[in-house]
Amino acid sequence: MSGWLAVHLIGVVLFVGNIITAAFWKVRADLGQDPVIVHGTAKNVMLADYVFTLPGLALLVASGVTMAVQGGWPMSGLSWLSVSLILFAVTGVIWLAILIPLQRRMIRYSAESVTAGALTDAYRRASRYWAVFGIAATLLPVVILYLMVAKSF
Repeated sequence: MSGWLAVHLIGVVLFVGNIITAAFWKVRADLGQDPVIVHGTAKNVMLADYVFTLPGLALLVASGVTMAVQGGWPMSGLSWLSVSLILFAVTGVIWLAILIPLQRRMIRYSAESVTAGALTDAYRRASRYWAVFGIAATLLPVVILYLMVAKSF
């Protein structure tokens, strides 16, 4: 295995592993309905994005572009690589434009929930939107992973 491929696989594990794991713990916290646990989990989901998702993203982009250039893979036209890059960009837009602001709101609203003694409607609304857009931002990288492995077109 080449060094760049190893870096790429580490990036995949950090990126995809964290988005799936963070969603799992956030859903579990919400189901428990304890505002203190929900607030702690909301803060830790944001922290995990900075500690795991962002470095994974950086490793994926650096190693992926390097391997594509070294391998002579065209990054234009309709191919598994170009479709993967488009889906990756869409995932990034969802994450940056929607999920990160929602996570900040969930932290703020969950802190208000701790004071109120129960999850507020504002928290529940932000959490629902986070779930909807989070599913999209999780499924797209899974599709990309399939395209990267299958290289079917």
